[in-house]
Amino acid sequence: YPIKGKEFPDDADFVRYGKEFKNKADWRRNNVNILIEQLHTTIRKTKPWVKFGISPFGVYRNQSSHPSGSNTKALQNYDDLYADVLLWVRNGWVDYVIPQIYWEIGHPAADYETLVRWWAQNVTSRPLFIGHSVINTINKTDPANPTINQLSRKMALQRSYPSIEGSSQWPASAVVENTGYYRDALMAHYHKYPALVPVFDFIDNKPPQKVRKAKKVWTSNGYILFWTAPKAKTETDRAVRYVVYRFHQKEKININDPSHIVAITNDSFYKLPYENGKVRYRYVITALDRLHNESKETAVKVNL
Repeated sequence: YPIKGKEFPDDADFVRYGKEFKNKADWRRNNVNILIEQLHTTIRKTKPWVKFGISPFGVYRNQSSHPSGSNTKALQNYDDLYADVLLWVRNGWVDYVIPQIYWEIGHPAADYETLVRWWAQNVTSRPLFIGHSVINTINKTDPANPTINQLSRKMALQRSYPSIEGSSQWPASAVVENTGYYRDALMAHYHKYPALVPVFDFIDNKPPQKVRKAKKVWTSNGYILFWTAPKAKTETDRAVRYVVYRFHQKEKININDPSHIVAITNDSFYKLPYENGKVRYRYVITALDRLHNESKETAVKVNL
């Protein structure tokens, strides 16, 4: 970040390497662009299943700098940090973006609502997630209801935009420590069930094969569900994780309903919760590859 009263010492480098550029700002942005492009290219060639994303500062440009910018008065990615995030998105150099919108709703210089709307409208060709400040969210009151914090309004706002696929919480330690009962609120209202990692189908959309040889085995510790990994021709197609769902006997199998997920595991077995042996269930196992494409289901019936 810029330090007041201090200039970044790259004058000599600009004289030596920046002759084709009209100004130092364009040269700096180009240097960063080269880095981002090369990172993306190298990662994709080396490990094509690895996702490369950026969590940029929350303001791309202010309207005072360019008409396409947001109605804000803050530090800018493009002009102050030389980070042309929208160029990276347009060129496919990043696989996702998580802008750090750490301000509150109603902030005079960088309003959360204004910025969420701006990013939702300008990042549509790559997955977009919103970066939340846990501390700021719980310490600031809802403008419409000063008796509560801003979590519910922020979540409702971001979920109103189809181009926003979720959110990220900062710092993670505040969630783990349940600061301001933030974790409790997430689990009770917004993330009640397990979730699978989003599929980035622009990288790969081919699911793995179904799991094989699924069977229930009675042991001294009760029933255990075993299965064998599907065969794979490439590393990208290899199953690396499994999802176990549970349905009642007459219940329609719907793996798009996360309330039925009982396990997401790296193991090829799952211990079943034996009750009295009188209730019949169907357990469904699916395989996930490295990019989280999900296979078709394999079902096993069992009385528990």
